[in-house]
Amino acid sequence: MPNALEKEYLDITFLKENGFIRKKCPKCGKYFWTVDESREICGDPPCDSYKFIGNPIFKKEFDLKEMREYYLRFFEERGHTRIDRYPVVARWRDDIYLTIASIADFQPFVTSGVAPPPANPLTISQPCIRMDDLDSIGKTGRHLSLFEMMAHHAFNYPNQHIYWKNETVQYCTELLQSLGVKLEDIVYKEEPWAGGGNAGPCLEAIVGGIELATLVFMNLVEDPNGDIVVKGSRYRKMENYIVDTGYGLERFVWASKGTPTVYDAVFPEVVEFILKNSDVEKPDERIVAESSKLAGIMGELSGEKLLEFRKNLSNRLGVSLEELERVLIPMEMVYALADHTRAILFMLGDGLVPSNAGAGYLARLMIRRSLRLAEEIGFSLSIFDLVELHRKILKEFEFEVPLETIQEMLEIEEKKYKLTIQRGISLVERKILRKGRVDKEDLIEFYDSHGIPPEIVVRIAKERGVEVEMPKDFYAELASRHMKAEKKVEEKKLKGSYPKTEKLYYDNPKLFEFTAKVIGVEGDKVILDRTAFYPESGGQASDTGYFEVDGKRIKVLDVQEEDGVVYHVVEGELKVGDVVRGVIDADRRLRHMRHHSATHLLLYSLRKLYGNHVWQAGARKERGKARLDVTHYKKPSDEEIAEIEKLVNAEIMANKPVTWEWMDRIEAERRYGFRLYQGGVPPGRVIRVVRVGDDVQACGGTHCNSTGEIGFFKIVRVESIQDGVIRFEFTAGESALEYVQEIERILKDASTILRVEPSKLPKTVERFFEEWKERGKKIERLKREIAKVKAEKLLENAEEFDSIKVVCDVMDASMDEMVKIAEELVKAKAVGVLMNTEGKVKVVTFSGIDVDARELMKEIGKRIKGGGGGRKEIAQGAGQIALNKDELMTIVFEFLSRNLKA
Repeated sequence: MPNALEKEYLDITFLKENGFIRKKCPKCGKYFWTVDESREICGDPPCDSYKFIGNPIFKKEFDLKEMREYYLRFFEERGHTRIDRYPVVARWRDDIYLTIASIADFQPFVTSGVAPPPANPLTISQPCIRMDDLDSIGKTGRHLSLFEMMAHHAFNYPNQHIYWKNETVQYCTELLQSLGVKLEDIVYKEEPWAGGGNAGPCLEAIVGGIELATLVFMNLVEDPNGDIVVKGSRYRKMENYIVDTGYGLERFVWASKGTPTVYDAVFPEVVEFILKNSDVEKPDERIVAESSKLAGIMGELSGEKLLEFRKNLSNRLGVSLEELERVLIPMEMVYALADHTRAILFMLGDGLVPSNAGAGYLARLMIRRSLRLAEEIGFSLSIFDLVELHRKILKEFEFEVPLETIQEMLEIEEKKYKLTIQRGISLVERKILRKGRVDKEDLIEFYDSHGIPPEIVVRIAKERGVEVEMPKDFYAELASRHMKAEKKVEEKKLKGSYPKTEKLYYDNPKLFEFTAKVIGVEGDKVILDRTAFYPESGGQASDTGYFEVDGKRIKVLDVQEEDGVVYHVVEGELKVGDVVRGVIDADRRLRHMRHHSATHLLLYSLRKLYGNHVWQAGARKERGKARLDVTHYKKPSDEEIAEIEKLVNAEIMANKPVTWEWMDRIEAERRYGFRLYQGGVPPGRVIRVVRVGDDVQACGGTHCNSTGEIGFFKIVRVESIQDGVIRFEFTAGESALEYVQEIERILKDASTILRVEPSKLPKTVERFFEEWKERGKKIERLKREIAKVKAEKLLENAEEFDSIKVVCDVMDASMDEMVKIAEELVKAKAVGVLMNTEGKVKVVTFSGIDVDARELMKEIGKRIKGGGGGRKEIAQGAGQIALNKDELMTIVFEFLSRNLKA
């Protein structure tokens, strides 16, 4: 009796009606469908090898643009609406950084049924980035970091059926046949799919030994009590059922050309360009072709598996392993560099800024890996030259960030990389000296904390005689640690269940008094049926104020929201059923409103000045000030800060309206794009869209009625809080006025002290500073003269040891003065000790001959319960026991007698 999932495949009547029969592959044990009765194995590597290399499987060759257009038009002609690609940076998601599949465009809101799809059914060619195979790229001939997933999707709901399994398999079959593939050459392999909490039956379309398409029928949702088991987890049927297909654009192009690798098919111009400008000679095409075929059978290529692969390949080709690696490894690096630079174009072009955290970490990882590859193969140009070449080839694509900005980012990254390597060598050497070895965690720490690539660490270690094994899939592991965004699990504060609170502050942000009924009390937390108190959210601090009931005032100290229920933290007692008058601190609320509206204008102005790579990375709006963190690759200059202030204040003086409306999520995205989600991704089908002047964002905060109400804007501080993130601290309205008044007061006080007009302060301060510096120099010269005189006086009374002048003295002098005197005595080739016994005992030892002052300090330290250190000529220290001049002289003589005899 077939199980529930098996029935899903047997229900596809299209297969049976078109002569497909179900067989079990003796190699992998999986079931597959074919019309070829003589076929015994599924044809999917490693069960079989590539048959299309040197033998294209389509009736004509395609390049990327031609194949993409062919596919999209095919599905348009079959009732699908063509959808523009989404960015490779998943701005609409708060759980992942990069777009990893076409279905990711529609998660979580469309797939869960919360929001409708932009079209139904639809077709798209979505650029995706996956970094879990980074270490295999270039080696296998098929792996890519960026690839286009051509797809058609149908979203079926209980009350709306579009199409399901039969039509999906029919479309795939017709597409392949239209390209010249014979029906008997098509294999559909059963391979259940699971991911992201969903699962379903899946068919993989295989032709010529290569998987060209994946047809997922997503109809299961994870449930610990579910009755269907997929890949070890339990699932149950869900009401929605979604056609989730993925056709590999690059694989289709590769299959149409039959080239040795996918890289030769997809970006041959880039491969040739790298070869022309590097030390690499292109190996015999037969070597590369056989490498790809064998790699297809072997699957994973790293560690022992990679060595086994190369040994097998050398045997197959009849060349030595050394000769094979000599010609093959550099070519693998060429392919990887060509691949990585295309991914960098999409990452930076879609608005990522390289950094050491978040999504920017992944961009920097790709850039630094590319820089290292370029070094390894002796590439004589910059990696930007390759990014620019990819941009020329992919001219049909639109990017948010222009090439000029991408070039500047890459140049800055290259400088940082070189500095990192220079500083890193000593770090690695110290680690080796300290531990005597370098392990995997050390390699990860060197990269994550200091940016030093593992290959550099391995090279330095080997030069120091320490063997380090490069871990398999190292870069993939680094990427996987940073692919998902950290989601904070917030602890529930409310124990009871309450209806969602009616929020009065949306309809009227200047409503400062209201009446409401208490519907819940949990300790100091009070829940009302309605409130005008704004709960802390979106970086905006909460309102404060008080409740009035029966003539009593009860302070409201804090306001928070949990699952749509607003609760007020109070100082005092209330009970369920009380009717309260809420009074909000109007001054605090108005300041928050001005700061929040000013935040939108600042972000708008920064994007206007710098470009669309600027994205909000954090924000906070408080009573006295606000801050905005943005992604940007360098700290603004003073002139740029002044320009930003002008831009924001110009928006304020224009007195543009501030409006908001509730909008369908998909309609809002269609109209305004993903820049809506600067402050995060709000849940739900309907979102609140706020327009502050010309800036549009999804925002739940309180705002002014017009930009003019902000009054005045002033930047207080700008700092780089981490690589790729700049923090702007600013004030607006009354807070800005108070800040300027405080600066004026400081200027007036300084002017009064210096007895000059404020306008003359800079020149006066500069003059005083120069005079102070000059006096400092004079004082320093005088100190040296005094030290010289004192040294001469001490030398007159010096004792001798084998013609060596020995000077010891206890004096009332600072450490700095004693050092200066010691420097003069060293010039006179004297040896000795100077001590100050006032308070804590301070000591300076010195030597103008071939004995070490640090060793003498050790001897003194033993006697005074202290110690010190320094240079061979002069050492400084401290202790607890004071000695007199004679005692010091005795110690020095004993020291010299031992050391000079030695």
